[in-house]
Amino acid sequence: MEWLIHPASSAGVAMRSDWYMFMGAGIAVALIVYGCIAWCLIAYRRRTPAQAARFDGNPRLEVLYTAIPLAMVIALFGVTYAIEMPIDRVGNPSDRIAVTAFRWSWRFEYPGGVSVNGTPENPPTLYLPIGRTTEIDLRSADVTHSFWIPAFLFKRDAIPGMTNTFDLSPTRVGRFPGRCAQFCGLEHANMTFAVAVVPDDRYRRYLASKGSAVP
Repeated sequence: MEWLIHPASSAGVAMRSDWYMFMGAGIAVALIVYGCIAWCLIAYRRRTPAQAARFDGNPRLEVLYTAIPLAMVIALFGVTYAIEMPIDRVGNPSDRIAVTAFRWSWRFEYPGGVSVNGTPENPPTLYLPIGRTTEIDLRSADVTHSFWIPAFLFKRDAIPGMTNTFDLSPTRVGRFPGRCAQFCGLEHANMTFAVAVVPDDRYRRYLASKGSAVP
């Protein structure tokens, strides 16, 4: 759960707050539901063999227990929309990297003609500079895949014939696992990659060496 408590990207920090709100709303709903069940069990437990009171409905109560969940859903949708809209486009990217998913690995194309192709046996590494925004152009060469970096709390689909563009802004130096999160065939489980967040000077050195020097 380290990636949830301390996400390694600005998008992850935003999504963490959204996740906490959903968790809080879920706990509140659970407490209300279980509280009502407990109250019914206690208040209406059998005391005498007398005939129970009958009633056809309670319009006020029915409106109330319909309006409250509806208001919660609308509020959570609005907050999530407001949080997610800026995530894809942070703005002012310093670099652009083309990411192509294919069965069953990844190709990363950096500025300056640097291209890295992976295999299931030799997964590639995506290098990103710390503290800077990088635009990612995500594509698929065959079937639908999903680009997932758990430590960033970030996932986007790679869809054939479509370019999915988004920004990544890492906030912590380190090496983080990534993988395809959409079942795509026989070697899906081995369709992995790594994300290495490095200082800017090391990232520039990597580009200058055409990918031959590991930062």
